[in-house]
Order: sequence, then C-alpha cells, then structure tokens
Amino acid sequence: MSVAVVTLGCARNEVDSEELAGRLEADGFRLVDDPEDAQTVVVNTCGFVESAKKDSVDTLLQASDLKTQGGVTQAVVAVGCMAERYGKDLAESLPEADAVLGFDDYPDIAQRLRSILGGEKHEPHVPADRRRLLPISPTERDATTLSVPGFAAPDLNAAESPASGPRAIRRRLDGGPMAPLKLASGCDRRCSFCAIPSFRGSFVSRRPSDVIQEAQWLATQGVKELFLVSENSTSYGKDLGDLRLLETMLPELTAIDGIEWVRVSYMQPAETRPGLIEAMAQTPGVVPYFDLSFQHASAAVLRRMRRFGDPQSFLDLLAKVRAQAPEAGVRANVIVGFPGETEEDVETLCHFLEEARLDVTGVFGYSDEDGTEAATYDGKVDEDEVADRVAHVNALVEELTSQRAEERIGQRVQVLVESVSDGVVEGRAQQQGPEVDGMTALLDAPVGAAIGDLYWADVVASEGVDLVARVQDLSGGAR
Repeated sequence: MSVAVVTLGCARNEVDSEELAGRLEADGFRLVDDPEDAQTVVVNTCGFVESAKKDSVDTLLQASDLKTQGGVTQAVVAVGCMAERYGKDLAESLPEADAVLGFDDYPDIAQRLRSILGGEKHEPHVPADRRRLLPISPTERDATTLSVPGFAAPDLNAAESPASGPRAIRRRLDGGPMAPLKLASGCDRRCSFCAIPSFRGSFVSRRPSDVIQEAQWLATQGVKELFLVSENSTSYGKDLGDLRLLETMLPELTAIDGIEWVRVSYMQPAETRPGLIEAMAQTPGVVPYFDLSFQHASAAVLRRMRRFGDPQSFLDLLAKVRAQAPEAGVRANVIVGFPGETEEDVETLCHFLEEARLDVTGVFGYSDEDGTEAATYDGKVDEDEVADRVAHVNALVEELTSQRAEERIGQRVQVLVESVSDGVVEGRAQQQGPEVDGMTALLDAPVGAAIGDLYWADVVASEGVDLVARVQDLSGGAR
C-alpha cells in the first residue's frame, strides 16, 4: 500500500512526519513522494495561527480532489497539530478528510490507515488540554505512558551491523545535509497569546541517550548538520533533574563521526543562562547562532503577554552573546498589534530593533487564537491598524537586516552547500538557520562541489539578508 506524507508547519512537524513515515514503512507501507501516486495521503497539519490553519485546510482539500480524478488516491487523513487541537470538530467541518487522527493514534498509525482504506469509519477524538495528562511538577513526569510525537526511541534490536549504529523509528523524507532533531516536546510557559501548550502538552525532555542515538543514526544517513528543535530548548533537562544537560550533551553531539554542525533553536531570553551561552559559543562544531524569542520589547506589552523582559535586559543578553561569539548570528520573532499595544510601544520596539542589530527578524501581526487568554483581552487593535504596524516594522526590519548583512562583508564564514545547479553553488553560513534566514552564494567553488560540502569563504557582497562569498578553502567537507 502506497502512502505520501505531506508536512506543513515547523521543523518539529518535520520530525513527527519522519517518525510516522518510519512506522509506516516498517509496517509494510510503500512511501512515495508525490501524493498523486499514493493510495493514502497523510497531511501533517499546522494549527499555530490562522494562516497556518488555512494552509492546512487548503492542502487537505487539494488532496481530497485527487480522489475524484481517477487516480490511485483512496483516502486523505489529517494528522498533526491542527488535527490534535480540533479533533472531532475538524472532522465534522471537513468531511473531505476521511479521518482525523490525534497524537494518541501515532503508535498504531499503520493499523489506522489499513482500517480507513478498508472502509471503516474512524471516530475522531474530542479535543482536550494535554497539559492535564502529566503532573504539574516537571520532575514527576513520566512521558512513557503517553504518545509524544517525535519521541520514538531508537530501535536497538534491529538486525543491523554494529557499524551502522542504532536504527531510529524514523525515515528521512528530505535527503538534504540538515536534519531537525527533537530535544523536547510541549511547553510549561503560559504566554497569553499561544495555544501550543494546550495541544502539545507539558514540557517533556527526551532522554539524552535517545537524542544521541538518533543523532548517530542521522549521521549514517548523510546528515552534516543537526538542528536541535523543541518548543523551548532552554528548558531542556529540567524535568530530568539537570538543567545543564544541554550544555553537557552538545560536545557529545559534535563528536559524532560525520556531524559537522550542531545548531540550537527556540531559546527563551529569560531562560538563556551564561553557562549555556558559553557552551554554545565555545564548543567546537556548535555554530554561533542564537534563536531568541523576544516577541516584543515594551515591558508593558510583554507583561500582558505573560513574558519577561524589556529593551535593556534584552540588549544586555545580546551583549553577553556577542562577548562570547562576536560574529554570532541572532534571529528573533516579534508580534505587533497585541491588545493594548500603543504607538509608544511600537516605537519602543523599533528603537530596540535599531540597537539590537539582529540578523533576521520575523514580524507577525497579532490575531486571536481559540482558547488563549489574550483572546479575552480588551483593547483590541483594529485589523487595519495591525496591518499598518506590521508593514511599518517590516520596512524597518528589512533595512536593518540588510545593513547587518553588509556588516559581514569582509568576514570569513563557513558555508554548508545545500544546492548545486547549473554551476551555481549555494548554501548557508554558520550564522544562517535553515529555510528562513537567507542563503550564501559561493563564488569560485570547485567544479566538483556537492551538496553537503563545507567551505570557508570570504563575504564579498550582500543582497538583503543573503550573502555572496568567495571560496578560500577548496577542501570541501573539512571542519
């Protein structure tokens, strides 16, 4: 039976899709890339914000259309965050999907798909707050009793030679040199605008041994860069009794044969401690990259968001980062138009961005999310005004990030090649995260340059957030 897995949303969803793909392949399904060639199309949905939910619905409808076109497609199944978040409600409002599966269905995904293909009707779950499934105290949590997507432990009983390492319950869907690797799932923070904890659950760390074993397996698949993902990487280990586990695990990950880069993502500014900054800046193989979730700079807005910080504390944090890693790349996301936000708050944010010299800033307009505290707040900003503020901040960010890229002219950077086409070689510098932080075009790359090669190069120009660099080290692949 053929199946295609279509992934929407963030890198965490990519890990979940590859776990589902691994389970399906191990249970006899044949994975195909094109949904048109699949008897079953599994859509891993995103339920984060309204635009992501719309994309998920549109993708499900497009997949459903395949069933009427005389091809092989027989069933369309929704999984992922939107499916978990809305369950029965989504199934009732979207009859074009043959089934809506929640996280608890993941361990038996193959059997679920077989029954759906066999004509059985799947009863979708009733949405519930997954934070209630575990104790409040982090150290009392035992996630082994739950289905936590992306947490499948490596299969150490697989009949493979020891040299090949453990086989993860994961099947790569993208053969590129970078792979996301899940550190943890869920979140204990209570940001008033965010619904993620309610459907992803409480914060749960993966055991270091599982993370390392999966990293070893990824290295056997040709992965050069490990992209450590979670809802909050700075909390890793707190439920295992050691908040310094990430610092101690980073050298073990970089020591894995074949792994060249390790990148940490999704860091909370209020939890970014000096020891973690030092470990990220000083551990060879950990790229100088800090993904800091500021969300705003006005102290008043941050308090309403149920977050911590102000312009000076954020600038102090950036100073600590740059004292350890002067050429570090820093990205952040901000929300404008939050309930009660004033024009003065927007100016505070803009002044902070001017001083912060961030490499990349994602700007999002606020919108109410079902079940969040902020949805009940007074002082809503008019939609047109939100759009105007987004445009204003975006224009500033575009100028500032272009200037920041220009500041890198003359720097020597290491670049991981991600594409080679018609003599054009492109990749990412250490300071550029996957997919959203720009690219680096390489000049004078050797004729044999290939995806996954690493080159040292001097930055000679920039265009927006993108860089142009001239190769200086022709060894390709040497750290």
